[in-house]
Amino acid sequence: IKVQVTDEGPYTCTFQAYNKPRITHVYLIVQVPARIVNISKDVSVNEGENVNLFCLAVGRPEPTVTWKDQKYGLVSDGEFLDITEIKRQQGEDYECITNNGVAPPDKRKVKVTVNYPPMITDVKNMPAQLGKTAILRCEAMAVPTASFEWYRDDHRPVENDNTLRIKNEKTRSLLLFTNVTDKHFGNYTCFASNRLGASNASMLLFRKLSHTHGVRMCALPFPRSGTVSACLYYLLSCSLTLSPSISRL
Repeated sequence: IKVQVTDEGPYTCTFQAYNKPRITHVYLIVQVPARIVNISKDVSVNEGENVNLFCLAVGRPEPTVTWKDQKYGLVSDGEFLDITEIKRQQGEDYECITNNGVAPPDKRKVKVTVNYPPMITDVKNMPAQLGKTAILRCEAMAVPTASFEWYRDDHRPVENDNTLRIKNEKTRSLLLFTNVTDKHFGNYTCFASNRLGASNASMLLFRKLSHTHGVRMCALPFPRSGTVSACLYYLLSCSLTLSPSISRL
């Protein structure tokens, strides 16, 4: 027989024992496992707004209701969870747990998405050598995901060509130089944006010099005399000069 909640109540049992009528009174208590019957839907809010979640449960005996923070493990008792001026770090899954000891707890989750404008977090000036490869990186955290654009120091948009490629990933954009030339050196600005705002940051691709680049080695023996005039004569004789590529710098 499937017991219903409406079956709860007092019952009388009558039976015969040793030719004498016997009566016993019992009270039937019907227990019902805790169950979530209504809960907030997934929500998307902007940073700084208030969030109000609810989780309604039924059961016999009356169940407890607890909200659990999935990221940090924080717990809040009660059917309602109120978050004031929510921060981006609080965007996550929140789990409602109801229990009354009759059966395993009933659990359901609500996803809270916190939207915020881009914030560029990784910008570095990078050295590069002529004819070599180089990479400029721009990383930005944002919800929704940021879109990226690159500009040169004269505000011209950077475009793909046979020596330069733009590679956009989920949270960052890369400038990939496959064959660095003189025209590539200079300042680059990364522009990250979404519907809530934008952020920009500049970085420099500069020429990297090797330790021996542009120096002529003198074949003459250094003078044994340590006088100033002897040293000057030595330097003039060797004619040590920087190469034109360095003198331009």
